[in-house]
Amino acid sequence: MGCWNDIVSGTRYSFKALGDLFFPRKCAVCQTILACEERNICDDCRNDIPYTWFWSWPENPAEERMWSKVGIESAASLFFYRYTGGYGHILHKFKYRCNIPLGLETGRDLGKKMANGERCGDIDAIVPVPLHWRRRWSRSFNQADIISRGVAEGFSSQPEGKSIPVIRSLVKRTKMTSTQTRLSGNEKAENVKNAFRVNKKVALRLLSKGINHILLVDDVLTSGSTLAACATPLMLYFRVSVATIGFVE
Repeated sequence: MGCWNDIVSGTRYSFKALGDLFFPRKCAVCQTILACEERNICDDCRNDIPYTWFWSWPENPAEERMWSKVGIESAASLFFYRYTGGYGHILHKFKYRCNIPLGLETGRDLGKKMANGERCGDIDAIVPVPLHWRRRWSRSFNQADIISRGVAEGFSSQPEGKSIPVIRSLVKRTKMTSTQTRLSGNEKAENVKNAFRVNKKVALRLLSKGINHILLVDDVLTSGSTLAACATPLMLYFRVSVATIGFVE
């Protein structure tokens, strides 16, 4: 059996190497050609990811930013994010170039770190911040949903890790909002005001199953307005924490 596994593993490696020869994969950060055993990000860039360590940092900057808007339980982000260059390419390639494996991988990384950070051990369910159906249709996927799947996998992959469900039917985005990128802080808050609605039947069903602490997931935490607008109606039923891949200083 061991010999057969070695043969299968060797065959897969050979096909992967052959594919890299004709269709070379590049690092999402520095654009260098990836080695056969590297995935999405080269080892050098992976070792230099500007992690926030918020998952083990009480009263961290993400929490302080969110607390200025809404009384969430805790907040964590994977790395410090800048819109241009370097590690900003990770979310850009995932979100706008449909690099789903990259989004799943970063989500798993975040989930593993949160599971080991001892501050989110009582999370009962993960909820991705929803897109309006028109934007979801034009983009073909919701980036927060992909990240949420990765976070759930990260939690469950740890020793004694628990399986955490991803709930997509709990919150609906009822208003088609403008992009937040070029808006001021007050404009962002007004733009997403009353943009989300909780499905009461789903909420009550989850509560009856003992689900009390929700992890709300999005791609980037900038002003926190979108996460706050989504968390506010959820907090009528649940304790809410938030998590993102990027944190803008």
